[in-house]
Parts: sequence; structure tokens; C-alpha cells
Amino acid sequence: MSERDFIALVDGTHQLIKAPIVLVRHRLNTHASRTIRELTDAREWLTVFPPPAHSPGLNPVQGVWAHVKRSLANLAVVAPDRLETLAHNRTKHLQYRPETPDGFIAGTGLTLDHPASPRRAEVSNGSRGRD
Repeated sequence: MSERDFIALVDGTHQLIKAPIVLVRHRLNTHASRTIRELTDAREWLTVFPPPAHSPGLNPVQGVWAHVKRSLANLAVVAPDRLETLAHNRTKHLQYRPETPDGFIAGTGLTLDHPASPRRAEVSNGSRGRD
């Protein structure tokens, strides 16, 4: 996925949900390029936080994939496209059981409180643009 593809995905998600987005982006070099930083900084509705180094336990997606993999573990799949359909159905099922993904978030020890993002903190305390 190119940098432009990534931003198109983020923009499309923002248009779909019509709400600000808080993105926790891992520290892979391609995700921290100057181009990505410039593109994400240009979006007032997007707040980006890098997790601490080596912190898979803080990523609720790890719980989601572990849950999906467990549900697929004992299935015999004849064709790869069938596996894709099954995985899609399993993740779609989570949409209708919000307590399950909430548990993955709770398992990280993180909260869903509104964080004071660096960008918003600068605006709210009046320090942005004043020197």
C-alpha cells in the first residue's frame, strides 16, 4: 500500500463515519515517512499517536485477529476464496457484538476517554501560533 493509498483509506473512513479519527500507527518506517506526516498533519480531524516500541499488548487488533483465528481453527477450507469469505463473516459478526471488541480494548488497559491530543492541546491552551 502506497502512502497515497493509505491516506485515501483514512480519508474514505473519515467520510464514511463522519467523525474525528484517532489513529494509533505503529513505528514501521514506511508509516512514519515525511510524506505521511505531512498528509496526516494536514487533516485537522485526524490525530495520530505512535505506540511505545514493542507493544503488541497495547494493540486491540491483536485480540481481534486472535479471536477470528480461533473461530477458524477447526474448519477445513477447500479453497482460499472460501477462507477469505469465512474470515470476512467472522469479522463482520463482531460488528453486531460490540461487547467483544470492547473486551479487546479493555484487555490493553487503555480507555476510550477522549485523549488530549498534542494537536488539540496546543489549540486549547492558546500556544499554537503565538510566540
